[in-house]
Order: sequence, then C-alpha cells, then structure tokens
Amino acid sequence: MTSKDPLPQSRHLATEIPGPASTAAMQRRKEAVSGGLGTAMPVIVARAQGAIIEDIDGNRIIDLGAGIGVVTIGNSAPRVVKAVQEAVATFTHTNFTTVPYMGYIEVCEALNKLTPGTFKKKSILQNSGAEAVENAIKIARHYTKRSAVVVFEHAYHGRTNLTMALTAKNLPYKDGFGPFASEIYRMPMPYSYRWVGNPETIAEDALEMVIHKIEKEVGAHNVAAILIEPVIGEGGFIVPPTGFMPGLQKFATENKIVFIADEVQSGFARTGKMFAVEHENMEPDMIVSAKGIAGGLPLAAVTGRAEIMDSSHVGGLGGTYGGNPIACAAALAAIETIQEDKLIERAEHIGKILFESLNALKAKYPIIGEVRGRGAMVAIELVHAGTKDPNPEAMGKVIKYCQSKGVLILTAGTYGNVIRFLPPVVISDDLLKDALGVLAEGFATL
Repeated sequence: MTSKDPLPQSRHLATEIPGPASTAAMQRRKEAVSGGLGTAMPVIVARAQGAIIEDIDGNRIIDLGAGIGVVTIGNSAPRVVKAVQEAVATFTHTNFTTVPYMGYIEVCEALNKLTPGTFKKKSILQNSGAEAVENAIKIARHYTKRSAVVVFEHAYHGRTNLTMALTAKNLPYKDGFGPFASEIYRMPMPYSYRWVGNPETIAEDALEMVIHKIEKEVGAHNVAAILIEPVIGEGGFIVPPTGFMPGLQKFATENKIVFIADEVQSGFARTGKMFAVEHENMEPDMIVSAKGIAGGLPLAAVTGRAEIMDSSHVGGLGGTYGGNPIACAAALAAIETIQEDKLIERAEHIGKILFESLNALKAKYPIIGEVRGRGAMVAIELVHAGTKDPNPEAMGKVIKYCQSKGVLILTAGTYGNVIRFLPPVVISDDLLKDALGVLAEGFATL
C-alpha cells in the first residue's frame, strides 16, 4: 500500500500494540530525543488520514485525540493537502513584515468575519497558541497602560514563561521552571462538579466572589486583561456555568478591562459553534485561536477590536515565522472545509453520540462521576465510587486497555482523572461507535 492509496477508515490490529517496529523506534527515540517530552501512545505513525492513524507495524488506530484538537477536519484533509502542495511550490517564506503576501491578509479577513462581534476587527498571526496568548496580553497591556492580568483556576494557556505563569497546574507544566512573569492573579473557577455551595446559584456566587477579589486584592483599575477559556481544556473540559462569562465580560467592559477568550482548543467548529463563546452569544474584545485553525499546520491568531489591535506602535508586533504562507494556505482550505462540509453541524452531531454513549456508561459504572463538555469536546471524570475522590488509577487502566485495542484517547484534568474525547469531526458514526465500544470493554475489565 502506498501513501497515495486511501487509508481505510476502520480499526485493524496487525500486531500487538506497540508492535516490534514501533518498539524498536521508541528505543531510538529514547536515545535521541529529550527525556522531557512525554508520550501518550508508544507507537510511531506511518501515515494518517481522516480519523485513522496507521503505525509502522501496520496497525490502524482510531484517533479520538486529533493531535490534541488540531486536526478537527481530519488528518490530511484533501483541500488542505492540495492547498499546501500548491503553496509550497509557489514560495515558502518571505516574512510578512518584510514582503507581505495575500494569504496572510486573506486569513486575517476570514478571522475578522468569522469571530463573533459586529464591531470592526483586525488580526495578527503567530505560530502557536502560547505565542498568540502572549501577544494578546502584550497588546492588552499596551492598550490599557495597565499591567495586571486575571486568570483562573484549572486554566492552561501555554508553556512559555508568561503562559506558564498564566497556567494553573504545576505538574507537569511549571514545576522547576520558575521564576515566572509577575502581575498574574488567579481567581476561582466555578467547577460545577466540585463546587461547594448552592448549585442553583453557582454562576452568581462565583461571579460575586471573583469580582470581590479583583476589586479588593488587585484593583480593577490595575487590570489590563481578563483571560479565560470558554471550555477549560487541559484542566478537564470544565464548562463555566451559564451566565458566568457574560457577567465577567460585563464587569470587564465597565472597568475598561480587555476581555480575552482563549479559544485555542475550543475554537474552529470543535464545540458545535465556530467559537465556543457563541454558545452564550458573547462578543469578546479579543479571541485567541490556534490548533484547529490550519488543518495540522502551525498557525495561531489574535483577533480583536480594531482600536485595541492598532494600539501598538509600528514594529511592536511581529515574528519571523508568524503567518507562514504555507500555513496560511492551509488555514484558508481548513475554513473552506468547515463551511462547505458543514462540520459545525457535524461536531454537534458527534457530541450527541458521545453524550449518549458516555452517559450510558455513567449509569452503569459509578466510578464515572460526570460527563461534560460541548459538541465534539467531551470528557468523563473518574472518581472512587460513592465519592468525588479522583481516581487516576482507573483512568490509567482504561486508557491502557483502549490503546492495546487500537483506540487513542487522551487524558486531562487538574487531578489527573479525566478522559477527554477530541475526535476529528469527520469521523464516521460507525467508527466512533466502534471506539466507544472498546471504551466500554475497558470499563468492564476494571
């Protein structure tokens, strides 16, 4: 079989997992690659298409991780492949701030149109989500002439020095890497499953608590930006209760604070909307996007109110590779794929299958404490039966079983006890149900 042949969209085990070729290659990895890099699944990919990864032993693995939410439209999506091939044959790099090109402009135009908000918007492009978050903070500070940044418990915003400071979880992201950037203030996140208080008034109570802390411990007049994920990603796919984020933005607007939505993982059709803030009809001052933006190529963006985005001096923003022409071509093709193939609706449909199947498992297995998420961004939190005590041991066993049977699923959560599902939204119903059947087998083995 050649790389030009279609990759069958079915699970197939040619060897045990990991197979002999992957095992040998992983030994080479150990010798050559920094030990600071982890491995979710110990196989070496040979090729991937749609929702299937084929390893070098010939095993076909169902991909429920999508490169941590990157290949939302599927691996090697046809329009992206064609666009990249044409772009790389045209020119590979000039640096947009040296010699501009249309692809960068067209991606910015698309982002300005696609992101919610009727106000005039402008965008800049970067390489990664962390870089985009860092630029968003930099712009907000320059615009407001303030320094403080408000973030939340369970948040993940990246691995650079500033974004590590913004990120909540110590291990594995921050431990031993400090000191970190200053003027970062962490607020309580209304985590419904673990909230101590009245569940009926969680949004109001949490909002009152956060506003009080900002006013008394930071001073609203010192705050440049409030940064929040509309669905908390690495922290465990926590969905803030309805009303909390709009209330937070109202407070930000009243106090001339830039409200930034980090949509790196939740954006681009992942949650059944183009951007997750649309579930509450929100119009953030800034949106940070990456991951699913370019079908697998490295690209990220900050899109915001024109007056904010124009506030920096000329030359204050930039970067060598940001908005690379090949990545821009991929992004335009990815956006076309989402729109033409109705993948926003498809994500919503996948979410219904996931919630139905996972809630059925929850009814059967009391170690599943909660099923949560939006669209095709869903998670289950594992606990010790009859309690809310985290159960990372059970999670590890289920993950290992699924991998052995050719299903890739990812972990998450502040307490290391969450299984998250981020399938490419082009996955067929049958393939998704096959994977969920394997997951059910995994729970049956506990």
